[in-house]
This record gives sequence, structure tokens and C-alpha cells, in this order.
Amino acid sequence: MYKNCALLLCLSMLITGMCAVNAKEVDLNQKLSGDVFEMTIEEMQAGARGEDIQEVSRFRELIQNISSPKRTVSYDVLINEDAVFLDEESVEVLCRIVEAEAGNEDEKGRMLVANVVLNRVESSRFPNTVKGVVFQKGGGIYQFSPVANGRYYRVKVSNQTREAVEKVLRGADESQGALYFVNRRAANGKYMNWFDTRCTFLFTYGHHEFFS
Repeated sequence: MYKNCALLLCLSMLITGMCAVNAKEVDLNQKLSGDVFEMTIEEMQAGARGEDIQEVSRFRELIQNISSPKRTVSYDVLINEDAVFLDEESVEVLCRIVEAEAGNEDEKGRMLVANVVLNRVESSRFPNTVKGVVFQKGGGIYQFSPVANGRYYRVKVSNQTREAVEKVLRGADESQGALYFVNRRAANGKYMNWFDTRCTFLFTYGHHEFFS
């Protein structure tokens, strides 16, 4: 009976270990002791019931079929190639500028602002960090008006904004590669002329027009 119990425990532990493998190739080279596979039905009959013997035999046959030292179980690893990985400070800077620029927009409007910042990070025409992009100056003027007027520092980042940024970091992007956005109604006419003559209009969403 003790041998039977030991066998069941050993088999259970082995199967549990194999089921715990997650998203990678694992070489199943575990070997059971000779006593386990060498045990005969007669040896188990001394202290086991008929149904126990049948159960043990079924498990032993299963393990013998899958426990070859050369057997390898392969698993596909799912990788999101569009995901963006940022450090904690960069995420906070991104959330804060999105809140300051689009805190009154819906989720897509907030996501688009985050997309523009990340598009700039990827462009050779702008700094290659989120913080560098957000605090960049052009002609002595900050590129983002909330940084210039201090709103960036005063906003409280909402959960809606954090969720929108999180979706963007997971790869969501409907920005069409936009590098600029502007609220025409709030912008200085001189600056709007620069957008209209020097940039390519892409689309309008919410209060913002987006350009490349």
C-alpha cells in the first residue's frame, strides 16, 4: 500500500510540474526512479484495491509515453511587437502632458495626444525620450503650451488618462504618424499659419487638428 501511495504521489508531482510550464521550451529530462517503472501489478496487489491498480497502471502507461529523455515540449511565445516600454518617470511625464493637453477629451482624444508624443520620440527630428520631447523648446518657446503656461505642473492625472496612456503603450495607434496637433480656436494666428503652410493636415478629432 505504501508503494502504491508513493507511486501516485510521484506521478502527481511529475504531471503537475509539466503542466506548470509557461510559454517557453522545456526539456523534460526528469527521470523516475527504477522502482516506479519496475513495479509489477503483482507487487502492488499486496496492499492495493483493484481500482487503485487500474489507476496506477493507467498513469504509468501515460508517463512512459511522454517521459522520454529526448522529448521536448514546445510552446509559442506571444509577443506584442507594437508595445512601448517606458520607465516610470517617462510614463508619468506622458500621463501629465496628456492630461494637460486633452484632459477634457474622450479616451481616443487622449490616446492621440500620447501617440503624437511617442511618434516624436521615434522621429529623428525630435529628442529620443518622452521627457526630451515634452520639454523641448523651439526658438526659445516650449513645444507644448501647458509646459509654457505651467498647466502641466498643476493638473491631477485622472484614471481615464492613465488608462488611455496604457492602451497606447500596449500598441494602440490611430494617429496616422502625426507629429503635431493644435487647437485652432485657441492658437495664435501666426502659429496656425505655420501649421497650414509648413505641415500636412491629416485629420481632426475633438478640439485638435493633427498634422505630419
